[in-house]
Amino acid sequence: MVLPKAELHLHIEGTLEPELAFELAERNGVELPWAGTEALREAYRFQDLQSFLNLYYELMAVLRTERDFEDLADAYLARAAAQGVRHAEIFFDPQAHIARGVGMGTVVEGLWRALGRSRETHGVSTRLIMCFLRDESAESAMATLEEAKPYLDRITGVGLDSAEVGHPPAKFRAVYEAAAALGLRRVAHAGEEGPPAYIAEALDVLGVERIDHGLRCMEDPALVERLVRERVPLTLCPLSNVRLRAVDTLADHPLPAMLDAGLMCTVNSDDPAYFGGYAGDNFDAVQRVLGLSQERLRELARNSFLASFLEDEEELRARYLAEVEAYRWHDTEGAE
Repeated sequence: MVLPKAELHLHIEGTLEPELAFELAERNGVELPWAGTEALREAYRFQDLQSFLNLYYELMAVLRTERDFEDLADAYLARAAAQGVRHAEIFFDPQAHIARGVGMGTVVEGLWRALGRSRETHGVSTRLIMCFLRDESAESAMATLEEAKPYLDRITGVGLDSAEVGHPPAKFRAVYEAAAALGLRRVAHAGEEGPPAYIAEALDVLGVERIDHGLRCMEDPALVERLVRERVPLTLCPLSNVRLRAVDTLADHPLPAMLDAGLMCTVNSDDPAYFGGYAGDNFDAVQRVLGLSQERLRELARNSFLASFLEDEEELRARYLAEVEAYRWHDTEGAE
């Protein structure tokens, strides 16, 4: 679906398609344990979040140079633009790269080669959000923030991702306070596998402005009421939720009930190479399976721009919102 939209929950490492993985492996002399692209695609079948993360980190071995990160980002931006994405706020995981000897500068400069020219080449404006791995120590997160300081002209905000259960947001209070002092925007994954209490903790302790995932808020009516009242955006990833067994089937997804409750939901792709679809594919899927009306789809798109970190470019935000309102569906999509 090419309805104009912003993508706010996208891990750039999770856009590594099998074909590009093998191309980069050959370029960098990395031996992959799969016979070819089809065998690797077969491996993209996960039982849960941890089984996905194991493969996700293993495959990162092919990303070595600035050119690799540039090619990765360029490939994502081309796919996203073809599916109606006009603005993308892109997560990256520096600790996972630093741990294998790839420096912060290589990652940021490589990504920026693509992001810096993205408006001209793809018609997509971008922001870069540096995520901390929550299953690493708080000290490691603080060291990562320190290492990022020379690149803060390229980095808009910080996030928190990886294995959620057993790693409450409060563990990262100090690094989020330090990030806020540097003027960085703050988001965090919460309420995907972790309990609703993690969502409240991310808001109260970390001072986050958006909740990534957040679908388990529906288990706590008082929390839902708060999220509605405070207009806290939720960056939902429906196809990801199915692949990682957060919901059994897409038909079970709480998105319609969340919208009915007045929550400020957005639809995103998370790790699209692994989870079966990019932003437009996720919109197609929720329209088809959950029967969302055109007005609901337009609401999701509108929310995505309202929730974007575009405060420094309000004219651009207004232009994107006007595109959403002016959009007319083609016969083949978004049928009522």
